[in-house]
Amino acid sequence: MKSRRRRPIEIFNLSFLDVVSCGFGAIILLLVIVKVAEPFVLEQSHTDLSGLVRELEVQLQEIRGEREVLNRDLEARREQISEVMEKLARLQGEMSSIEGRYASSRLELEAQTTIESQMALARQRLSEEQKRLLGSTYQRSSRDATIGGVPVDSEYIIFIIDTSGSMQQHAWRLVRNKVSEVLEIYPKVKGIQVLNDMGEYMFSQYKGRWITDTPVRRRAILRRLQDWAPFSNSSPVEGIEAAIRRFYAPDKKISLYIFGDDFSRGSIEGVLDTVEKLNRGKAGQRRVRIHAVGFPVILQYASNHAGAVRFAALMRRLAETNNGSFVGLNDSGR
Repeated sequence: MKSRRRRPIEIFNLSFLDVVSCGFGAIILLLVIVKVAEPFVLEQSHTDLSGLVRELEVQLQEIRGEREVLNRDLEARREQISEVMEKLARLQGEMSSIEGRYASSRLELEAQTTIESQMALARQRLSEEQKRLLGSTYQRSSRDATIGGVPVDSEYIIFIIDTSGSMQQHAWRLVRNKVSEVLEIYPKVKGIQVLNDMGEYMFSQYKGRWITDTPVRRRAILRRLQDWAPFSNSSPVEGIEAAIRRFYAPDKKISLYIFGDDFSRGSIEGVLDTVEKLNRGKAGQRRVRIHAVGFPVILQYASNHAGAVRFAALMRRLAETNNGSFVGLNDSGR
């Protein structure tokens, strides 16, 4: 049998070369595509970044402008704070100075008050040795102690002042003088109060309670009296009732001082009966003393004097029956 000869194997045949050629062609095509697209991408990226940079530069300029404005505002605030601090320091210095003067004046006032209190007590009381030596004579004169016929043994005083138009117009300066004179005959008392004839209080913050007696409070009363003008009906009945009902106490010696010029309406006997019921104490004693001062306004400036005559008659009876004194003035003091 004739043997078959094998054909030799060709490595680089035509098919192989076709494959290789196709591969190189594909690579070359890819390179061509890449080279063509690359400049476009780079140009677009450059354009986008340039716009972003410009936008950021604009924002940076705006931020710098805002920073300048804020810096100016901050500087203005700092200047204001500096001015306020300087003003505060100045006010603190003034306050310290005022506090120093206040402390000094308070000490002086306390010293003055203490001295006046001591002097008042010295004038109003005798020493225990003098009491012992005078004995019953001192006891009797102490109970009946008077100045110008007016008993001044009370520890509390209440002014009941007619604030009507006639008093305000024709006698008010004299009213202030007489209030001052009454206070002078009581160098030191435990309490003071001021009402008008309707029972209205001069100082509403002291309604229903005593005003502590100090030189400052006395001066305040006289100052307030200059322009104090509440409504009045020229009848002291309401003021007397308010004073006795509110301030009477068994352990207090109280005197009422009624200032007025007219009693044109109402019954004299009715007023006397009302006061008698209010002011009667145990064993026929009187709860408070009632003094009165009559101002001759109606007598001097009115053609009809009946109201002045009735006022004088009423006040004289009230004073007589309530352990007080009535003083009729003959000049309104204008």
